[in-house]
Amino acid sequence: MLTAFFARRARHLLIALVLVSFSLVAPAFAADTVNVYSARKEALIKPLLDRFSAETGVTVNLVTGKGDALLTRLQAEGRNSPADVLITTDAGRLYRAQEAGVLQAVESDTLLREVPAHLRSPQNQWFGLSVRARAIVYATDRVNASELSTYEDLADPRWKGRICIRSSSNIYNQSLVAGMLATQGVASTEAWLAAFVPNFARPPQGGDRDQVLAVAAGQCDIAVVNSYYLGAMITSGEPTQQAAAEQVAIFWPNQDGRGTHVNISGAGVIGGSKNRAQAIALIEFLARDDSQQWYAEANNEYPVRPDIAPSALLQSWGEFKADQVDASELGRLNSAALMAMDRARWK
Repeated sequence: MLTAFFARRARHLLIALVLVSFSLVAPAFAADTVNVYSARKEALIKPLLDRFSAETGVTVNLVTGKGDALLTRLQAEGRNSPADVLITTDAGRLYRAQEAGVLQAVESDTLLREVPAHLRSPQNQWFGLSVRARAIVYATDRVNASELSTYEDLADPRWKGRICIRSSSNIYNQSLVAGMLATQGVASTEAWLAAFVPNFARPPQGGDRDQVLAVAAGQCDIAVVNSYYLGAMITSGEPTQQAAAEQVAIFWPNQDGRGTHVNISGAGVIGGSKNRAQAIALIEFLARDDSQQWYAEANNEYPVRPDIAPSALLQSWGEFKADQVDASELGRLNSAALMAMDRARWK
């Protein structure tokens, strides 16, 4: 009996040694799939995912949807979610995903090196992949660039009835106000909101492109928009949008102070990811030189990496100083921003 017992122990030890040795020589991608939930439109992300698959042999399964809807889905699915990576827009949404507990911390020397510290989660749960600036566009036949200076100046009475902007429910505007709370404080931000809202030319409506169209149509003289929307209109091939874009110019506010408000699109690894190594490798791939260059060209956004040049169109708009506020603050202060906007009757 003792002989049989030691024989069984020997077999178990042999099996354990084989399994350990296999794990040491197994390829980096033991599985061949990574599942992505993306708030970016398919045309703006799938070409990069296809390149990743071609290089690694890892199949990427892509699900696209609205940012808030994807977070709701992840929360409902919980630990049973098939998702490995969340790609979404705005630091506010990335922060919400972290607070909801659907993301996990990632230790990646590559991402820590390539993504500036203020454009990623302090807990390494999400990483910026592209930068968008919230700029001022103005009607070139009715406004001179010398009249423009800062976001704060848009509260001046001379702009009464001349400003178009999206509603307070838009997270880009919420993050703009959150950035002001972080840098200017509560009292200054609320005073600005109280004077800014009465300068609206019309009740907030539509998306950023609609604000540009309204300026071109003479409904307002200036608008606050994400710059990549103007780029998309210029390159759209759609005559109405191109004609509107030709009637406006872009202005970078707050260049003598904190800089123009910027935000990000970014990605994180889902907490219950079944393909963690592949998920991390994919986000690292998206931060790579050629991926950053393609991303910037395809969507008229700025690379998250300062060593990568923006597209020729964006370069034609000139360099600008960007606000260096920590992107996580835009999420942390989101609720406070929304309440301040409500108090100012920003609809």
